[in-house]
Amino acid sequence: MRPQTPEFLHRFFPKMLWKENVTGKEIFLTFDDGPNPKITPKVLNILAQFEAKACFFCVGDNVRKYPETFQQVKDADHLVGNHTFNHLKGWRTPTQQYVENVKLCDDLVQSRFFRPPYGRIKPAQVRALQSDYQIIMWSVITYDYDSKLTAEACLDIAISKTGPGDIVVFHDSLKSEKNMLFALPRFLEHFSKQGYRFRTWK
Repeated sequence: MRPQTPEFLHRFFPKMLWKENVTGKEIFLTFDDGPNPKITPKVLNILAQFEAKACFFCVGDNVRKYPETFQQVKDADHLVGNHTFNHLKGWRTPTQQYVENVKLCDDLVQSRFFRPPYGRIKPAQVRALQSDYQIIMWSVITYDYDSKLTAEACLDIAISKTGPGDIVVFHDSLKSEKNMLFALPRFLEHFSKQGYRFRTWK
């Protein structure tokens, strides 16, 4: 388990954004795999309590199924991003098919921000997409989706590994519901008390 991405990856893929250079106390929250009508509204309510903004990397097929939930995210003035239409693994998908799937998602999401599912993307896919999208990776992953991880452990990972400029991944999905809904408000409270702001690339 590696909550933080290795520095060599940042250097190897310099055109992909892994972490922000900031001068103050700022954290970049992201949520993958939604929208989900059961989970996403709960996330929005928690974020609102702390006046926190986030980027939601949406699966196109979920946007198709749950347009009202997707609109809720936008109405709350959060940023939305592309997470492919079918949550594809780039390593297992031919480049042309992968790019077409991203474009299919873009028909619904309409965002210049893209995150590859699982973080798995081929260099050829990066080259094919980087002229149209800012590819956003992450520096901290909370493992909220890991059923072997307790909610307390998820929170500990999130807090202990996060600092200024970090791009942090949570998930607004059924698989992550228990750990994420426990960890998120406590994470926000912890860093809010330290004077952090939660912002996006808007």
